[in-house]
Amino acid sequence: MSIQLFVPTFRVEECLEEIRECLEKGWTGLGFKTVQFEDEWKKYTGLKNAHFLNSATVGLSLALKILKMENEWNDGDEVITTPLTFVSTNHAIVYENLQPVFADVDDSLCLDPADVEKKITSKTKAVLFVGLGGNVGQYSKIVELCQKNGLKLILDAAHMAGTRVNSEIPGKEADVVVYSFQAVKNLPTADSGMICFKEQKNDEICRKLSWLGINKDTFARSGEKGAYKWKYDVEYVGYKYHGNSIMAGIGLVQLKYLDQDNAYRRQLAEWYDEQFKLFPDKLRIISVTEGCEASRHLYIIEVDNRDELLHDLNEFEIYPGVHYRDNTEYRMYSYAKGTCPNSLYLSERILSLPMHLRMTKEDVDFICEKVIACLTSKIL
Repeated sequence: MSIQLFVPTFRVEECLEEIRECLEKGWTGLGFKTVQFEDEWKKYTGLKNAHFLNSATVGLSLALKILKMENEWNDGDEVITTPLTFVSTNHAIVYENLQPVFADVDDSLCLDPADVEKKITSKTKAVLFVGLGGNVGQYSKIVELCQKNGLKLILDAAHMAGTRVNSEIPGKEADVVVYSFQAVKNLPTADSGMICFKEQKNDEICRKLSWLGINKDTFARSGEKGAYKWKYDVEYVGYKYHGNSIMAGIGLVQLKYLDQDNAYRRQLAEWYDEQFKLFPDKLRIISVTEGCEASRHLYIIEVDNRDELLHDLNEFEIYPGVHYRDNTEYRMYSYAKGTCPNSLYLSERILSLPMHLRMTKEDVDFICEKVIACLTSKIL
């Protein structure tokens, strides 16, 4: 049987009960479940605000739009970001006519504070930090840099649902945090996300912008007896970005198990570590920052001849992935090619091994055996 990179696990009966309630009430859109999920997410994270959206990508777009609008940034102002991320991170900057400035990554695959500092100019307005794989890298130093230079901080926490640092959910120090609940994330729905602004006024603007600029959503305009108040104002040219109650219902179930699921992911990572640490000359484990209890969305190793290893593992029906290709290798970001040498070097050497809740120790053992055999050129 093949071992896939990602296979999401849903508590099917519990999810169906949540969906059934939506269908029986006849309310599947923005409304009672999205509000409930937002409230539960705030309790879980300790963040002051949370707004449920249809994806993390639109969350990043709204984050930048609102920060730009409220702080009077100009078109062409700069946001320092990472080249080692899913392309939606950097597209969101471009959506708002801002300029992505790429800083290099360190060995954790997260932004290198030393290079970030070098890239700060008079046009720099914000830093966008990605917690790759659920790790925090040198995030605390990025926070200090932003505070020192008066920059806004956006935390792309797409991989970080459940990550803790010294027992605390990170993000309270950021101006905005964006989570992903896409289909294969640690808290999977079909697709959705959450945006958490530090400032309540920004949360209020976000709620309007995500519902076409309307100043009262449909749920808020419906009374206890179902009376529909049709009169409202439209304050912005907004978007149809809000989440729906079906996705929120699934999210409510998945949230109950998030810490338990992440604990098992960390167990899988420990099993990988136990075997791979015996071969430091053949591969490097991308380790988690000390003090970080990572979500472990990814388990990444660095190897020579990555593409050859990937092909060899496919022959054994093991299907790893790559997170990610250096974004400056893409045509639209090629203006920055050569500015982040460590990112380019690592992006050609990193491999994400299967990491999901349906895996067993036997699966990990099998993968490790084949990885090590391929790297040591043993005949199988």
